Amino acid sequence: MRQGVEPLIQTQDVTKIYNRHMADEVKAVDRASVDVQEGEVLVLRGPSGSGKTSLLSMLGCMSRPTEGRILVGGKNVSKLPERFLTQIRRATFGFIFQQLNLIREVSVLENVILPLYPAAEDWSEMIRGAKEILAKLDIEKKSSSKVKQLSGGEQQRVAIARALINRPSIIVADEPTAHLDRDLSEEFLEILAGLNREGKTVVIGTHDPLVYEHSFVSRTVSMRDGRVEEGAGR
Repeated sequence: MRQGVEPLIQTQDVTKIYNRHMADEVKAVDRASVDVQEGEVLVLRGPSGSGKTSLLSMLGCMSRPTEGRILVGGKNVSKLPERFLTQIRRATFGFIFQQLNLIREVSVLENVILPLYPAAEDWSEMIRGAKEILAKLDIEKKSSSKVKQLSGGEQQRVAIARALINRPSIIVADEPTAHLDRDLSEEFLEILAGLNREGKTVVIGTHDPLVYEHSFVSRTVSMRDGRVEEGAGR
């Protein structure tokens, strides 16, 4: 943690247990403490099963810890009612999932504006904002195409556009290059680097050295067996 600067997000000794007190109980995260500073690119690095996806989920307020605390902007959000946690997610985070989670049978534009529906924004403003982001990502010409008609790289850009539609301050990406070849991975990372230069904080979970060795990464936190092993600044 930088001297005198409060972290944007903190996990304090968080533990995540699935199927607690059952025969198939799994401790995915074990007393992990991680700080995320505003404006940095933080990578959670580790092999499959290391706990990085579960920790990433807690950092992004998508799941709650079994034990420990999560602080966003210095406020403990671990035990907030779900409706308030949902508001924090919508106002703060944009998510890029490993499987993309796009709806293949509907249009690019509809996929991008989907996170805005609960916010009840003006329809014309929703469309305008989505088209601006798609243009920035050089995929506006595909806005009326169904997702299933797009290439892998194009689908990744749609996923990025959807993550940006609510104007988040933090981008959370889980294994974002898992299904991309090297060229598309490098293209994707350059987009993330550009977003970071614009002021976005980026948190990535990955086992891909192309990601964690990239020059735009500020810091890596290594995980194994649910524990944080190290967090080295660069």
